[in-house]
Amino acid sequence: MKKTLEDILVGLSPLTVAVSGGVDSMTLAAAAHRLSGRDGVNMVHAASPAVPPEATQRVRDWAVRENWDLQVVDAGEFADANYRSNPVNRCFFCKGNLYGTIARHSSRQIVSGANVDDLGEYRPGLDAARDHGVRHPYVEAGMYKDDVRQLARGLGLGDVAELPSSPCLSSRVETSIRIEPETLGFIHSVETFLAEKLQPRTVRCRVRSTGVVVELDAESLQSLTVADSTLLETSIMSFLPLNLAGKSLAFAPYRNGSAFLRTGTS
Repeated sequence: MKKTLEDILVGLSPLTVAVSGGVDSMTLAAAAHRLSGRDGVNMVHAASPAVPPEATQRVRDWAVRENWDLQVVDAGEFADANYRSNPVNRCFFCKGNLYGTIARHSSRQIVSGANVDDLGEYRPGLDAARDHGVRHPYVEAGMYKDDVRQLARGLGLGDVAELPSSPCLSSRVETSIRIEPETLGFIHSVETFLAEKLQPRTVRCRVRSTGVVVELDAESLQSLTVADSTLLETSIMSFLPLNLAGKSLAFAPYRNGSAFLRTGTS
């Protein structure tokens, strides 16, 4: 008989939750802490140029609210040439640095917020997790993303339950384009600006070899007039850092993972 999430978390305690600030890991942290308390679980969050500052602040705020034992660390991925070169398996090096850093700070079982939906995509970060003995309680309990959101609502986590999926900022940079903090700062500024101006369901700022591409959900994209696009382009290009000088800008429909070029890359 498949174990429940509660059974799995109790069985793994004491444990360390890798908390990114998204709905999956935040919900896992809350569930584990309410079961086992500070003696049975602690949280580690990696602050990084690839992590939106509001995600880091969200983790800090909930740690105070829930009395979590939280440690904020630098996982060191920006000192890793393999990560910075942005190969097709960039996430392997990102998660390898993360889990290696957590292991140096904690001897407890490390757990992640990966759910069953994540298994249907190419996720090299899961290979790094396996190499470091990381467990995935949601996967072991057979829980999908919708199950996680339902759990978050049941735990009374408010807006956390409705957080949109938002991979790290480096996922917006096309495969093989070097990851630079300035590029990620630009991406975050553009997405924040457009979220406030348009209130779209989905927005992604992609940096490609051909230029900057702003992807929006179909409804938001269709609502843009030529005049709107011109005004937005002027504002967006004012954010452009020196390392992206000369890049053009285009708007396009949102496509999941479209900056990830697996075919013909290494």
